Amino acid sequence: MTSLLPANLRVGTSSWSSTDWYGVFYPPELAPGEFITYYAQHFDTVEIDSTFYRQPSDSLVQNWARRVPAGFTFAAKVPQVITHEKYLQDCQDEITRFVTTMSGLGQKLGPMLLQFPYLAKKKVGQEYQTGDDFRERLGRFLAALPTSEFRFAVEVRNSHWLKPALLDVLREHRVALTLSCYYTMPALPELMKRMDVVTADFTYIRFLGHHQHMNTLVDRLMKEQGKEKHWNELLEDRSREMEWWIGAIRQLVQRDIDVFVYFNNHYAGYAPGSIELFKKLWLKAVD
Repeated sequence: MTSLLPANLRVGTSSWSSTDWYGVFYPPELAPGEFITYYAQHFDTVEIDSTFYRQPSDSLVQNWARRVPAGFTFAAKVPQVITHEKYLQDCQDEITRFVTTMSGLGQKLGPMLLQFPYLAKKKVGQEYQTGDDFRERLGRFLAALPTSEFRFAVEVRNSHWLKPALLDVLREHRVALTLSCYYTMPALPELMKRMDVVTADFTYIRFLGHHQHMNTLVDRLMKEQGKEKHWNELLEDRSREMEWWIGAIRQLVQRDIDVFVYFNNHYAGYAPGSIELFKKLWLKAVD
């Protein structure tokens, strides 16, 4: 558990199912079905990546809940059929089913993330959708969500869409703006100089990195070393960037809101290792 961090700061990984972590995080003899139980002994939150690709069954969600202790929190990505394929249009049945299923986690359910792709313009029917069109569509969609009962976060990857009008829509519905360390988005310290990024009683932060860059780096290093491709070690030193972000995250934590932070393997090569670095730098900043 992350006891060395403030009580309102939770830090975890984006998914727990990587077999690449055998021997460096998971014991070699551990069965994949036991991963989440072992994971929950070390971290108090995780982002479920698999729900982005398919709707989970009720029994699977309830099994997740049984395998972790009280106080553990699952964040869950909303299925891509809603955010990418239907683009928030005519998907009430899908979102209702998803929320109902995820509610099987009970008190262990945290934020549900609506992750949208990078879009300069998106053709929907005969019309091209822009940032303004997205904001209007999002507002209609959020108005139908049970935001008084559950927490939701929205991630956009086009920095030009980060305007006060979008944040106003999120605040109206008590939905968090996702703050992404991603190559198309501004760094959090820069963004916080321009606007108040808090739009709900919590905030959601994702350290994503650059997938194409990291894939290329891993391929090259593995070829040079004669190894198979694995995500099991830190391959880039992101200390300076992380220290910069930690300064901004500390400001958010001090506002007495819940702060959820998730690391992807693609951020530096190995998500649990990134969390270890984050904790080290956080404590260094405190000292």
